[in-house]
Amino acid sequence: MTSANRPSNHLYYGDNLDVLRREIGDASVDLIYLDPPFNSNANYNILFRSPTGGGADAQIEAFEDSWHWNDRAEDAFDQVARSGHTKAFDLLNAMRGFLGDNDMMAYLAMMAVRLIELHRVLKPTGSLYLHCDPTASHYLKLLLDGIFGPLAFGNEIIWKRTGAHSDSSRAGAIHDVILYYRRSDRFIWNKAYQAYDEAYVQTHYRRSDAKGRLYRTDNVTAMGLSGGGYTYEWNGVTKIWRYPRERMQELHDSGRLYHTRSGTPEYIRYLDEMPGIPLQSIWTDIAPLNSQAQERLGYPTQKPLALLERIIAASSNEGDVVLDPFCGCGTAVHAAQKLDRRWIGIDVTHLAISLIEKRMQAAFPGVAFTVEGTPKDLASAEDLARRDKYQFQWWSVSMVDAMPYGGKKKGADGGIDGIIYFKPDGRRTERALVSVKGGDNVGVPMIRDLHSVMIREKATAAVFVTKAAPSRPMEKEAAAAGRFTAAATGKSYPRLQIITLAELFRGRRPDLPYIDPTAAFRRAPRESNARQGSLL
Repeated sequence: MTSANRPSNHLYYGDNLDVLRREIGDASVDLIYLDPPFNSNANYNILFRSPTGGGADAQIEAFEDSWHWNDRAEDAFDQVARSGHTKAFDLLNAMRGFLGDNDMMAYLAMMAVRLIELHRVLKPTGSLYLHCDPTASHYLKLLLDGIFGPLAFGNEIIWKRTGAHSDSSRAGAIHDVILYYRRSDRFIWNKAYQAYDEAYVQTHYRRSDAKGRLYRTDNVTAMGLSGGGYTYEWNGVTKIWRYPRERMQELHDSGRLYHTRSGTPEYIRYLDEMPGIPLQSIWTDIAPLNSQAQERLGYPTQKPLALLERIIAASSNEGDVVLDPFCGCGTAVHAAQKLDRRWIGIDVTHLAISLIEKRMQAAFPGVAFTVEGTPKDLASAEDLARRDKYQFQWWSVSMVDAMPYGGKKKGADGGIDGIIYFKPDGRRTERALVSVKGGDNVGVPMIRDLHSVMIREKATAAVFVTKAAPSRPMEKEAAAAGRFTAAATGKSYPRLQIITLAELFRGRRPDLPYIDPTAAFRRAPRESNARQGSLL
C-alpha cells in the first residue's frame, strides 16, 4: 500500500512509551486525551456478553491497576533526569524526596517520562487532556506544569462520574479530574456549550407559546447602550429602541415580539434556539455509563462517548489527529471517527486492541485503519509466545473469534483460554472450548485433558491451538473424541480440533457451524451517517 492511500488511522499494540518514540513524529498530533490507570491497586475484569447468559463465565481479568517501585520505575526516573526537562525533573525529584520510593512514586515516574513524549508529539496549536482521580491529580498537575509550563494550564475540569456514595470516613468521592493543558497560546478552542440546568429553565423560561415552546423575553430598548438607538413610537409607546422601525416591524410580523400590559415590546427568545451556557469547568450533565447503556461494552473504566465528543469538538477540527496513548476499549478513537477526525490509539494489551478492532468495525462498517504491533506472520507470533504467554493466549483466542476466558489466574477451568459460541441448528447456542499452547512441547496428555474438560463442561466441541506441530498420536487422540452433526446443515464436524499457528496464518479456522464472531465482545451500536449536532 502506498503512502498516498494508506489509512490515516492507526492502532498500536505495545508500551506507549516505545510506540511514541518509534512511530509518532514531533509536532504531529492535534489533540491528546489520556485516561491512565489511577494506581488504585485494583484488578479490573472485563465483562463479556455471553449468549448463554453465563455471567460468571464471561469475565476475565484485564489488567492490574498497580505500580511498584522497582528497576522499571528507577529507569523511568533516570530517563526524566536525562530528558532535558530540568523543571520537570526538579519537581519529580522533590516528590521522591517527599513520597519516598513507593507505589505512588512509581506511578508518577512512569507518567512523567510519557508526558514528556506526549509534549514532544503535540503541535503548537494542540491541547492535552489528562483524565485522573483526586488521588494523584495534584501531583500530575505539578508534573504538567513542569513539562508544559504553568502558563499552559487551561482548566481543572471536574466530571461527576457517579451518584452519591456512602463513604463512612469522608465525603463521598463522586468525581474525576480532567487536567487541560495547551501547547502554546495558539491553541484551538471551538466554543462549546452545556445545557441549562432544570432550575434555570424553570426560573427563566416560564412562558410558552401556543405550540408549547418555552421562551423568555429580552429588553429591546437602547437605554444605556453605547452608540444610541432609534427614537419613535411603537404600539403607543415612545422610547429609544435598539432596532429601526423596519426591523421592529419584521420582528412583529414573525411573532418575535411580546407586548407587556403597558404595550412595551420585548424580544422573544425560545429555549430550543439557545445554545446553552458556555462550557464551564464543572461537568454534571454527562452521566456515567450504567449497566444497561447501549454503548457499554463491559470494559472497566469505560467512559461515555459524550464526554470524549465534548473534548474533541472543543479542542480540534475536522481532519485533525487525535491520540489516545491508553486507549482501553477505544472510546476516544470512536468519538474521533464519529466527528471526522483522524486518530491514533495505543494499548499494551491484545484484549484492548482486539476489542477496539471489533468496536470500530461494528460502529463504522468499512472504516479504514491499520493495526501495528500484533503478529502478522508466524515468526512474530512465535516471538510473542516467548515474550508474554498471556498476551499470546489472548491474541490466539481473538484469531479464532473466541471469547477470552479465565485471565491470568488458572484454577478449576482446566486450562480453558477461550470459548467459541456457535449454533449447530441455526438457533440454539452451543460452546466450543479453546485451549492455547505456546510452548515448544505438546503431547497426548494435553489432548486427553482438554477432552476431559470438554466432557465435564458439557461442551459440544473443543479447539486446541498450538505453536508446536502436533504428533500423529495427538491427532489420533483428537479424532477419537468423535464427531457431531449439525441439524441445520446435515454436515458432521470433529469434536476436538487441532490448529497450529502456521495453519492460522494460512487462513484455517475452527470448522464449526454458524460461529457468532460478535459474541467475543459486546457489540458496539452502529453509528448513523448523520453528522453530530450541536454538542451540549
